[in-house]
Amino acid sequence: MQTYPVLYSFRRCPYAMRARLAIFKANIKCELREVVLKDKPESMLLLSDKGTVPVLLTPDKKVIEQSSEVMHWALNQNDPDKWLDEDASQSQNLIDYNDNEFKHYLDRYKYHVGYPEHSQEYYRDNAETFLKLLEKKLSENKGAALLGNRISFADIAVFPFIRQFAMVDFDWFKASQYDCLKKWFSNIEQSDLFQGCMKKYEQWLPEQTPVYFPV
Repeated sequence: MQTYPVLYSFRRCPYAMRARLAIFKANIKCELREVVLKDKPESMLLLSDKGTVPVLLTPDKKVIEQSSEVMHWALNQNDPDKWLDEDASQSQNLIDYNDNEFKHYLDRYKYHVGYPEHSQEYYRDNAETFLKLLEKKLSENKGAALLGNRISFADIAVFPFIRQFAMVDFDWFKASQYDCLKKWFSNIEQSDLFQGCMKKYEQWLPEQTPVYFPV
């Protein structure tokens, strides 16, 4: 009997989203276990005490806990659109900025009530530093992608966080000056890739019949 990788995920989590996007593109069949964050399964916590998604258990029992590592794991097996064929240093610099400074202000912009030290606008203004950088890079590439003339690893790693930012106040985002970024955002969001990764699943329970992704 074939053993499939097991992926603990949560549909709206941007880290889990980037992992699913890479797995979907690589077309690697996984057993998907949709997590409710208020009711995390014991089996996930036994694999990874970080308590967040994604968590991937490979068929050879290796546990991969970081979303970018899940992406690399998938694409190193099958990379049909050559997402890994990019400047690795530039890509990592963007992802580091996204995952650290931008995420810091994004969280405070989205959940500003819990961070009363500053206004929501203050947090948005600081997050915009990253948006301006992305707009510049997209403009240099005629809007196609962040690091060249086609979508690659960096675009997919960053996109879920820009989506989360945009959804805080979508009217503001639509009216913003970031024309290249808005077009890039729309192209990815409307793609078959993204739509295929955003199907809704019920909470995973140990006794249920396995659910597989992608389908």
